[in-house]
Amino acid sequence: MGEVLIVDHPAVADRLARLRDAGTPTPVFRRLVEQIGQLLAYEATRYLPKAEMELQTPVALAKVQRIATRPVVAPILRAGLGLLPGFLDVVDDAVVAHLGFYRDPGTLDAVPYYANLPDDLGLRDVFVLDPMLATGHSGSAALTMLAERGARAPVFVCIIAAPEGIATLAREHPDVRIVTAAVDERLNEHGYIVPGLGDAGDRMFGSTSSVPVSTTGR
Repeated sequence: MGEVLIVDHPAVADRLARLRDAGTPTPVFRRLVEQIGQLLAYEATRYLPKAEMELQTPVALAKVQRIATRPVVAPILRAGLGLLPGFLDVVDDAVVAHLGFYRDPGTLDAVPYYANLPDDLGLRDVFVLDPMLATGHSGSAALTMLAERGARAPVFVCIIAAPEGIATLAREHPDVRIVTAAVDERLNEHGYIVPGLGDAGDRMFGSTSSVPVSTTGR
């Protein structure tokens, strides 16, 4: 499979430690996710292709470099939204797509409920955001959906990965590159990463369930 990059910068490690702390309150947790998202995005986008151009400074003409093509960043709803502000701090004109999946509590399978993507991703660099790579089912489903739109060699950005999730992506999407702050020990019987940090979405938004509920009454 593609590279698994563990970003071991001290600033990342310090924020990750505070995210793991069960006593970290929701507003602080949310802010830390945004900050660590910016640090991970910096490494994830390091190899974006650049284009040379010439522009006028207040003093003289200068040869400069810009990012060649606007990349696509696709947060997996809902927890992936927490990493989005940090990513946009690094690449502020990225095209934002959205992918909605929730984990069936019985089977742990990824159940899709929303997708909003550009039609053709073949000429763009694509980044998928999700704080936790646990079973890898949601991540793999997202990558499959992106591949159907032409995405090639995407980058999966997460805060913590489990060996089981890495193995799933390696098996089903061998061209993906993973950028993460840590690879933890294992999954427990409920599919949570151990030691992990709990349910990132619940802790980020102060909610108690990530399963969407219909508002139509049906």
